Amino acid sequence: MLNFACVFYGDKYKVDYVKKLYNMVQRNTKVPHNFICFTDSTSIQRQLKTFSIEFRQFKRFDFDGWFNKLQLFSPDSNLEGNTLYMDLDVVIMKNINAMFTIGKDHNFVGMNDFNPTSGQFNSSIMKFNNKTASKLIWEPYLKRRGEFRKHAGDQNIITELVKNHKDTISFPDEWTQSYKWLNRKGERYHKDKMTYEQDLNAKVCVFHGRPNPHESTELWVKNLWY
Repeated sequence: MLNFACVFYGDKYKVDYVKKLYNMVQRNTKVPHNFICFTDSTSIQRQLKTFSIEFRQFKRFDFDGWFNKLQLFSPDSNLEGNTLYMDLDVVIMKNINAMFTIGKDHNFVGMNDFNPTSGQFNSSIMKFNNKTASKLIWEPYLKRRGEFRKHAGDQNIITELVKNHKDTISFPDEWTQSYKWLNRKGERYHKDKMTYEQDLNAKVCVFHGRPNPHESTELWVKNLWY
């Protein structure tokens, strides 16, 4: 059985984000999977008790905010087999079967950043198997944790550890789009020039920074994010 995982830590998003992500995944894949939400919430399980979601808490409590995503790669997460991970602030637009099945068990699959000059992975979407990812990411991270404090976010750490590894591959760029920028070409325009278009060929739209999906006034977002 494959896993779909998300992380709901802190108070950045409302529980509705987990519910809508769950609904979008179920609408857009027939691949059998366990839907797993890692959370520190004490009430979410009660609020979403009618949904087939398994709620887990990470074992360590010395991680802040989005850095908790690094605990996905810990053996203590008990993620067995292949796992497709997505941030809560995505809008799934069409079938994602291929995102569950891309690559081999030993591959880490990352999403190229939307800024074509950064050379980074954007950690909003990842596919991994902890048989290899724990050794590739978690173990070296713990050994070098002090050194990694210089990084602004988890995706910078993940990029440094896996981007150039021989077993790392990328999702095809056409599978994902930024809500702000239609593609990964050209300049990164000022917000006044952002058109918030939908790429009809993309499978998932990623919201990074503001606005968040609930703040969008675009009709296509409202029609897909429920």
